[in-house]
Amino acid sequence: MADSTTFDGTVLRGPDFEPVEGRVVVEDGEITAIEEDPTHSDDIILPSFVNAHTHIGDSIAKEAGGGLSLEELVAPPDGLKHRLLRQASRKEKVEAMRRSLQFMADSGTAACIEFREGGVEGVEAFEQAIHGLAIDSVLLGRETVDAMEASDGFGASGANDADFSYERNATARADKLFGIHAGEVDASDINPALDLDPDFLVHMVHAEELHLDRVEDSGTPVVVCPRSNLVTDVGFPPVADLLERTTVALGTDNVFLNSPSMFREMEFTAKIADVSAREVLRMATVNGADIAGLNCGLVEPGRDADLLVLDGDSDNLTGAKDLVRAVVRRAGVADVSEVYHAES
Repeated sequence: MADSTTFDGTVLRGPDFEPVEGRVVVEDGEITAIEEDPTHSDDIILPSFVNAHTHIGDSIAKEAGGGLSLEELVAPPDGLKHRLLRQASRKEKVEAMRRSLQFMADSGTAACIEFREGGVEGVEAFEQAIHGLAIDSVLLGRETVDAMEASDGFGASGANDADFSYERNATARADKLFGIHAGEVDASDINPALDLDPDFLVHMVHAEELHLDRVEDSGTPVVVCPRSNLVTDVGFPPVADLLERTTVALGTDNVFLNSPSMFREMEFTAKIADVSAREVLRMATVNGADIAGLNCGLVEPGRDADLLVLDGDSDNLTGAKDLVRAVVRRAGVADVSEVYHAES
């Protein structure tokens, strides 16, 4: 017998998040129908988020390093985060990661793309931390090909740090993801990163017209992390220009710099970038899912039923005239009524 459930309220349906009054029908973790029908429910039903760039290991040192430059904070091997990670025990790192992952799950994040430090041991620690939680991950090992082989791919620090050709070729042979930071501090590492033909780029704060053209020609997706870029004082990514050329997703980056809250990331992005609320919601949901190769991110038949239900009658959301705009620019963790996670 199929495991069936329904969610009543206003459904933000499909890639345009069209508000439809009715219900979502779920069977065995898959959305099978969206039925338009009057309902007395104030709930708002939308796809859960996909956080497309995280460094969850940094959960051991939240708000450490105030006033330091980006290089002092994160540059391998002796940036603050790397020193703190080496000093922490495995138990400390696992417990801290698990708390951040639990927060993400509770606040409506269905999955994250994690760049995982520490080689194979780091991959195993993350897998221990996420075990049994209602959140999935696309886990990209770092530092060694062994870490790539033990995970879902490789997450490179940046083309100025090393020649990642060997790692890129290894991921291609294994049919796994290869992502790389690019254009975070300046533009010097963007062309070398694109030369590697990555599956996606992260940051692209300093992308110039030539780089934007190359991204468009190659169809390379980009993950932006605007709050992180603000904290590290490197600038703001050209979100509107990137969206004109490629798929753009949203990530929260280092946990020791920012809460891994997609609500906060959406609000900040929507209020700073000259893009619509619908574009931002796509960045936080289906675009990240597409980069990660996941079948979630939209409320439509055939998609995995990773659903976020918000209380439209909360003190914060009641009276909203534009539900998509309210979800993106106003909603928060306190408005979450339910999170439904399809078992992977």
